[in-house]
Amino acid sequence: MKRFFIIFVIFILFFTNSLAEERKIKLNRLFNELKIENPSLSYGVEQKIWKLWSQHPTDQNLTDKLEEGSEFVRNQEYSKALKIFTYVIEKDPKWAEAWNKRATVLYLVGDYQRSQYDIDKVLALENRHFGALAGQGLVNIKLNNYEKAIKSYERAKEIYPSMQSPDVMIKQIKELIKKQLI
Repeated sequence: MKRFFIIFVIFILFFTNSLAEERKIKLNRLFNELKIENPSLSYGVEQKIWKLWSQHPTDQNLTDKLEEGSEFVRNQEYSKALKIFTYVIEKDPKWAEAWNKRATVLYLVGDYQRSQYDIDKVLALENRHFGALAGQGLVNIKLNNYEKAIKSYERAKEIYPSMQSPDVMIKQIKELIKKQLI
């Protein structure tokens, strides 16, 4: 019985590592495609990336929980969403998208410092997370850290050249800075 258990554990570890590696390969391929400046194709690539990010690599229950929390966000039930995203983070603190979802809710409720903390976690786990970088830009606008906001949008643009919001936001931030200097 003990031997069977050891073989089973080895199989699960191999299977889990294999799924994680396959996911990583898919994301790398999609990010390479995203670098090609073609707005008509990049939106579809972006959606594929979001789909991968939103699916837990090994636990369908956590994927379902993330979706449940997202539904609460859509219904503006932020306290319920926060509880669910916190639960998901506790279950798997290495899943970047759980941190990203919670960072979004924290931003929506005006807790910008905690939102920034969660964004830092997202970017430590997935440094190409253009959504978190755009969110970081918004957070830093609220915190009056305009230069950091610009850098966040510039980094998002490096990762996703066809992304429209960085250009618009950088222009608006520069106008904000000009008005403060007058």
